[in-house]
Amino acid sequence: MHHKNILLIARSTRHHQRMRELSHVLDVSIALAFPDTFSQAISSGHEFDLVILDAMGLDEDTLNSVDAYVAENGFIPTLVVQDQDKLGSLRMPVQGRNDFIVSTASAAEFEMRCKLLLWPGEESAPADIVNVDNMTINLATYQVYIDDQPVDLTLMEYSLLSFLATHPSRAYSRETLLHRVWGFEYCGGTRTVDVHIRRVRSKVGPQVAAHIVTVRGVGYLFKM
Repeated sequence: MHHKNILLIARSTRHHQRMRELSHVLDVSIALAFPDTFSQAISSGHEFDLVILDAMGLDEDTLNSVDAYVAENGFIPTLVVQDQDKLGSLRMPVQGRNDFIVSTASAAEFEMRCKLLLWPGEESAPADIVNVDNMTINLATYQVYIDDQPVDLTLMEYSLLSFLATHPSRAYSRETLLHRVWGFEYCGGTRTVDVHIRRVRSKVGPQVAAHIVTVRGVGYLFKM
């Protein structure tokens, strides 16, 4: 699977946390747009691989603008999020590879529908289990084991470790790690990366910690 970019268009922030969680489990970057910032988002120079459209409260002009943008860019796949009681008025793009989901769907279903649109035919390509020396990472359950014993990691410590372990042999800057691991809305400084790296190293033990290499002047690399 290759890295993908997603654009969420919504009038409210009700799905922002869900999108942040999605960026922790899929190799994606997330951009957010409200109806009045949609034109700025699509003129930013980013190419989007999936448009997620939260239909709640969107007016006809916005929907038409999104339709035009999607069509003009090769019919970008679109996932429409609709409230259960509004399914009778569901409005889907006519052309392209599209899907819909109810707003109350589980995180697992939301993730799978995004996978189906982003990586058709490759949804199950990445293994759920990553083994490195005496460490096992279960990507499906967010669990890490050292010598078959569970390691007590916070969500961000797990996310940082799993990201580096599934993207080995490449140096990532602290800024990139903040964007890819902490998500689109994190506003803290880069020092938090160093703090979390130190905590992860101490928890996984010296054998696995030796794989997490500091690249001077750049950031960190997971050496296989």
